[in-house]
Amino acid sequence: MTTRNDAEDQPRIIALWAMPRSRSTAFFRMMSERGDFHVLHEPFSNLAEFGSVEIEGTKIGSEEELIAAIRTLAQSKPIFFKDTTDERYPAVLADEEFLGRDATHTFMIRHPEETIASYHALNPEVRLHQIGGETQHELYRAVAETSARTPVVIDSADLMQDSPGLIAAYCAAVGIPFLPEALSWKPGERGEWQRTSRWHVEASNSAGFHAERRAHAVDPGTDPVLSGYLRHHLPFYETLREARVSPA
Repeated sequence: MTTRNDAEDQPRIIALWAMPRSRSTAFFRMMSERGDFHVLHEPFSNLAEFGSVEIEGTKIGSEEELIAAIRTLAQSKPIFFKDTTDERYPAVLADEEFLGRDATHTFMIRHPEETIASYHALNPEVRLHQIGGETQHELYRAVAETSARTPVVIDSADLMQDSPGLIAAYCAAVGIPFLPEALSWKPGERGEWQRTSRWHVEASNSAGFHAERRAHAVDPGTDPVLSGYLRHHLPFYETLREARVSPA
């Protein structure tokens, strides 16, 4: 496990901005298993969807309040939070210090064809922006233009093919120790997931990173509506994929 000096040298805030249905909840589960971070699960998207989110017993009602709460909480222990880009977060985009100095921002991508099929299976009324590629790319550009650090990008496909190698590369890129023992955990739902539990069934049932082939009812490549979603988001995915970190 980490030593005291290791913990003190870690970034105080690490953010993972993920396309929906990209296996980011399993990544969150791995980060929580480490034990050296206070973890927050989708605080911004929960705020957007439900109108409020609770941080350490305090009810938060705006993005500005949430950013302030994350900064405050990080003073006592490093924070890892993961969120999804099916919504746009204007206050995050407007806060140059949060983008460029206060947090280390990382990004998790997945081929939009897979995201669309998986999202549609849970919500057949999915809208174009909810696929998340465009919003994720906008946030990546904002971080890249503001921060002295190169934003770290990982691809869900690489995570499934070589979990230890990709996570080791991610840890090296963000400046935290690689803890291979955190790559497995006991199955079970976490309290943070209860508001949106139907979206996290696979993560709740998991004990590590394992790809499962699932047949979906629609083919985004041929569906008259979803194929438009695919054409729209694919260029954003391909741009970020060029910047991705490869497994160690």
